[in-house]
Amino acid sequence: MDSRIRTYQVAADYIRQQIGGYTPLVGIVLGSGLGRLADRIQDPVTIPYKSIPGFPVSTAVGHKGNFIIGRLGGKVVMAMQGRFHYYEGYPMELVTIGVRTMAVLGVQYLFVSNAAGAANPDFRVGDLVVIRDHISMFPNPLIGPNLEEMGPRFLDMTCAYDKELRALAEKCADGLGIPLQKGVYFGSTGPTYETPAEVRFYRTIGADLLGMSTIPEVIVARHCGMRVFGMSVVTNCAHFDNVTENLNDGDDVVKQADAAAERMSSLFAAMVAAL
Repeated sequence: MDSRIRTYQVAADYIRQQIGGYTPLVGIVLGSGLGRLADRIQDPVTIPYKSIPGFPVSTAVGHKGNFIIGRLGGKVVMAMQGRFHYYEGYPMELVTIGVRTMAVLGVQYLFVSNAAGAANPDFRVGDLVVIRDHISMFPNPLIGPNLEEMGPRFLDMTCAYDKELRALAEKCADGLGIPLQKGVYFGSTGPTYETPAEVRFYRTIGADLLGMSTIPEVIVARHCGMRVFGMSVVTNCAHFDNVTENLNDGDDVVKQADAAAERMSSLFAAMVAAL
């Protein structure tokens, strides 16, 4: 057996011991400042990452570092209250360990969220943006020996973000009176924010949103056969000019994400209920 598979199985076995008979249908990854959705989960079981064999610790601002397992919208869900980032120094194997473990536990849908900067000048702080595609500057998490037990060597990414789930998001948002944008997410390693020249370049090649996460998780989820829905919360507007007033602030990103978290939580809950 591949040692990586064994690592995921050991982690999954530990989680099963904590949650009893739960079999989660939906996995949710909560980005910077977006952990409020966890408060909506009923009969929650909280499992700190640090207690799970083989798991790293989330060190990013606004990431609490827990799995929350319980019921949302009548379905069993498994939420990551904080994620792991490549910029924290973790290899891709650990950046994506949460998604691999979810797959072993039987998760069929993955909802990913993040705080992102807006390269699209039509977007505003607080906007909820459905991710329709992405552009990646990350090392591909599937590099290396393929995990044949989990997915194919060459993975098609034509519809990485599920079209039916995107349509469901629009339907649920209409019912809730929540306006949505759509866009392409550009992911780079961080931890520096983009220079204005980089912002102009990324916008030129089609980026609407700029961030430092999400894409490795989406690739691995698709490799495992999960259906993926992605959403960004616009927490700052990317800057096109080199002026001192245009400074990015990590604490403000978390503050803005928190302000939008209630709307995103309502939408996710409605979507899960409708699955």
